[in-house]
Amino acid sequence: MYVLRNLSADMSRVIPLSLGVALTLTNINVSFAETINSALASAYNNNPTLNAQRAATRAADENIPIAKSGYRPTITANANIGLSRTVFNNSDTRTAISPLGNLVQVPIGSTQTDLVPRGFGVQINQTLWDSYLTQNNVNAAEAAVSASQQALRNAEQNILFNGAAAYLDVLRDRSIVAFQRRNLEFLNEQVRSEQTRFDVGEATRTDVAQARASRAAAQASVSLAAANLKSSEAVYRQIIGKDPMRLSQVKGVGRKIPGSTGKGIAIAQREHPAIKSTEFLVDQAIFNVKSAESELLPRVDLQAQASRNYQTNSSTTSATSQSVTATLSVPIYQGGAQAGRVRQNKETLGQRRIEVDQSVDSVRAAVVSAYSQYQGAKASFAANQEQLKAAKLALEGAVEERKVGQRTTLDVLDTQTQVINAQIALANSSRDIKVAGYAILSAIGRLSAKQLGLQVAVYDPKVHKEAVEDKWFGLRTPSGN
Repeated sequence: MYVLRNLSADMSRVIPLSLGVALTLTNINVSFAETINSALASAYNNNPTLNAQRAATRAADENIPIAKSGYRPTITANANIGLSRTVFNNSDTRTAISPLGNLVQVPIGSTQTDLVPRGFGVQINQTLWDSYLTQNNVNAAEAAVSASQQALRNAEQNILFNGAAAYLDVLRDRSIVAFQRRNLEFLNEQVRSEQTRFDVGEATRTDVAQARASRAAAQASVSLAAANLKSSEAVYRQIIGKDPMRLSQVKGVGRKIPGSTGKGIAIAQREHPAIKSTEFLVDQAIFNVKSAESELLPRVDLQAQASRNYQTNSSTTSATSQSVTATLSVPIYQGGAQAGRVRQNKETLGQRRIEVDQSVDSVRAAVVSAYSQYQGAKASFAANQEQLKAAKLALEGAVEERKVGQRTTLDVLDTQTQVINAQIALANSSRDIKVAGYAILSAIGRLSAKQLGLQVAVYDPKVHKEAVEDKWFGLRTPSGN
C-alpha cells in the first residue's frame, strides 16, 4: 500500500518564489527560458522513482495471467532410459559324462539377463471444477492491479509536486542571492562613504565600524544564499533530471483550484488515487478470503496420459498405454492450516477496510492544510508588499535625514536591513502561494500531466495490462525484454 505524502511537511520547507524579483538577475533571456511545465514534462518522462513505479505496475499486471493459468491445462512430456541386469544363482545339479566316461552330477551355476528399458510419454492435467478458486484468484489479481494503477497515479502526483517545488526553489533562491548581492554592494558603498566622512571629520570611528560590521554580515548572507541555491539546484537535478538553466516566472495554478475547501474535500473523496487504491485493496482482500474458503471445498481434476515403453534383451518388445482419469477430491481435514489461512485473510480484510478510513482522513487533512496555507500565503504576500513599500520609503528618508544630521549611520543600516528582509519575505510568500496551489491540486487528486496540460505522451498502464492479461505463453515482455 502506498501512503499519502505529507503535504504539510512539504509545504513547511523554506523554498519560496519571488514575484518578479528574479528578473533582476542579469543576462537572462526570458524568451529562451524553460517553463515550469516543460520542466515537469522532463520529470514525468525521466524521473527514476516514477519509472520504477511504472515497472512495478507492469509487474503486478502479470499476476492476472498467473491467476488465469488455473483455467488452463498443464502438459508434461517425459522420457526415460535405463539398464537392468539380473543374475540368477542356481544350486541345482545336472547329470554329465566325466572325461573317464562316468556319469557325474555337476552344478548348473548362474545365469545373467541384461535388459534396456526405455520409453516416452505425455501427460495432460486439466482442472474441471475447483469451487471457484481460480475465478476468485483472478478477481483478486485484477483488484490488485487496479490498486497498483492508482498507486502509480499517486506517485505521479508526488513527483510533479516535488518537481514544481524544486523549480520554484531555484527561482526563489536565485532571487535571494541577487538581493543579498545588491545589499552587499550597498553596504560596500556605505563603508566607503563613512570612511570618506571620517577622513574629513564628519563621522566617527563608530560609524565606520558599524558600516563594516554590516558589510561582514552581508558577506556571510551572500555565502549562505549561494549555498542554499546550490542545494536547490541539486534537488532540481535529482527530480527533473537535468540542471536548471534559464527558468521563467510562474503564474501558478490558481484557476484550476476549486473555490472552497468543501468543494476540494468532495473532489478528493471521489478522485484521490490514495483513497481509490485502498478501496481496490479491500476488493482484493475480499476475493482472497473467498479463495481461501474455496480450498476447503471439493474439486474435480482430469488427467490424460499416453506412453510407449520398450525393453530390449535378445529381442525388443514394446508396449503402448493410454489412460484418462477423472478425480474427485473432497478435503476432510488439513491439519487446521487452511482454516487458519481463512481466518488470517479475514483479519487482513478488516485491516484494509480500516486503511480506507485512514486514507480518507489523511486526504481530508491534506486538503484542509493546503487550502489554509494557500490563504495564509496570500494574506502574507499582501502584508509583505506593504512592508516592502514602507521599508523603501523609510530607507530613502533615513538616507536624506542622515545627510542633515537627523539620523545616524546605524539608523540607515537598520533600515536597509529591513528592506532586504521585506524583499526576502515577499519572495517567500510569493513562492508559498504557488506551491500551496500545486499542493491543493495534489491533495484533491488532480495534479496530473493531463490536468496540467504537459506536452508529453501520457503513460497509460492499461495498455500493458491488456497486452498480457490473456497471454498463454511467451517469455518476452511487450517492450521486447
